[in-house]
Amino acid sequence: MSAVPTRSSAPARPEPRPGVLAIDAYVPGKSHAPGVAKVHKLSSNETPLGPSEKAMAAFAEAGRKLEAYPDGAAHVLREAIGRAYGLDPDRIICGNGSDELLSLAAHTYVGPGDEVVYSEHGFLVYRIAALAAGGTPVVAKETNLTADVDALLATVTPRTRLLYLANPNNPTGTYLPFEEVRRLHAGLPPNVLLVLDAAYSEYVRRNDYETGLELALTSENVLMTRTFSKIHGLAALRIGWAVGPAHVIDALNRVRGPFNINAAALLAGAAAIADAAHVEKAVAHNERWLPWITAEIEKLGLTVTPSVGNFVLIHFDDTPGRTAKEADAFLLKRGLVLRAVSSYGLPNALRMTVGSEEANHLVVAALKDFLQGDAP
Repeated sequence: MSAVPTRSSAPARPEPRPGVLAIDAYVPGKSHAPGVAKVHKLSSNETPLGPSEKAMAAFAEAGRKLEAYPDGAAHVLREAIGRAYGLDPDRIICGNGSDELLSLAAHTYVGPGDEVVYSEHGFLVYRIAALAAGGTPVVAKETNLTADVDALLATVTPRTRLLYLANPNNPTGTYLPFEEVRRLHAGLPPNVLLVLDAAYSEYVRRNDYETGLELALTSENVLMTRTFSKIHGLAALRIGWAVGPAHVIDALNRVRGPFNINAAALLAGAAAIADAAHVEKAVAHNERWLPWITAEIEKLGLTVTPSVGNFVLIHFDDTPGRTAKEADAFLLKRGLVLRAVSSYGLPNALRMTVGSEEANHLVVAALKDFLQGDAP
């Protein structure tokens, strides 16, 4: 038996377990521009179209029964997702945003001494989830701001338990063709869980892209996660879902907290996923403005990473008066809120969400003025 700490040797206050204080807390994109009358928030990849009218009606209806607990098994939402994608609802788990599901995967399959792999500029939650579970984050280098299958596989060791792949990736907007995803999966040991984060998949219009749904349905070690926060416009309600092997879904449900999704989110999410017309409208808006933003910003002499999501990564340089930090401050004074991505290892870049027609034009005009040295 281990010795009981004496009063003199015991810590003077509760201490977090090892690894917790190594976590850099997630900092979301800014949402305010002090002193500006009208703000265009383009920092969090929210849809400029807002949610479906049907989703808003369902949300309002939920307000009539606030005294009742929500359905802890999320039946209505899982069944709606199942109908939309032809899935068995028993293979689906829902969460408080896909963030919760990404973290649940780590808490379920990772412990002290285990390793979690992800790409160099991957979503910040991956590192947080790994450390919070007591694991060790392992970063694989990217090639041209794109996940590199060979680099990812080279980092896998006997201690690896989980590998996260955002496809498309945030904040770069790049993606892996599905043959590369299959090659990654084929190269992994069968005891490593491959988590395919497909938060931006609805926006992708490439013939060589797939979400990973088929792999999740036919493999024993693949989990695909999705979100309602982006194209469905329900970020405020925090709804995510995942599909995977029955044994993985069962394990995640054992760790998942009860009533993890509120009643309004369940009803609004079910209505949103059934509203195909609203999704098509959002896709059409993105298809129109994503290439326009890219082309117009490149005309200014700036580099834009080719994106398949609903955002672009704009690169600046170290020249005084032309840095990303200075551009961010300039834009903020005009009420244009973009996302600084230095925490992703990209200190000379800003991420811009595809916004409304007005917002998109304002950003391009403001960047032109910034590069010309005009006053904000």
